Amino acid sequence: MGDMTEVLLGFMTKGGDVLWLIAALLFVMWVLIFERVWYLKFGWKADVAGVIAKWEGRSERKSWEAHQIRTMLISKSRMEINRFLPEIKTMVALCPLLGLLGTVTGMIEVFNIMAVTGGGDAKSMAGGVQMATIPTMAGMVAALSGVFANTYVTQIAQRESLFLQDNLTTDH
Repeated sequence: MGDMTEVLLGFMTKGGDVLWLIAALLFVMWVLIFERVWYLKFGWKADVAGVIAKWEGRSERKSWEAHQIRTMLISKSRMEINRFLPEIKTMVALCPLLGLLGTVTGMIEVFNIMAVTGGGDAKSMAGGVQMATIPTMAGMVAALSGVFANTYVTQIAQRESLFLQDNLTTDH
């Protein structure tokens, strides 16, 4: 376990400070994704049952007022099921941008080393190149993982939202 920690810390050090920012963003993004998956798996069914029970408990469902209440129930449920999805999408978009920021900071380090040494110290420049490429790779990998997870959660949210809308019937 100690060796793995050393390898991870070495990787993070080679990637520079921006890599820590990407890691923090990735952590928050996945916490929100897991929260949404947990809610869709366990909390949503109870919420749907409550909304359907509230709607079915109404004595009349055909008036203008009833339609407005139905719209409100659907809207509140959609707000809850789509909670955190815009934030997740934003974090997915930020990951490659932070990777590019890491590229820029790494290249600045390379140019600084070239200015100090006159461009003759390839070993020193390699550290700057690592600092430029590792955050780019990490940002892209983080974004890809987030894209797939966000797509999965968004599709389930859309499907379940339509399911709720279809089950709040006005014909009886």
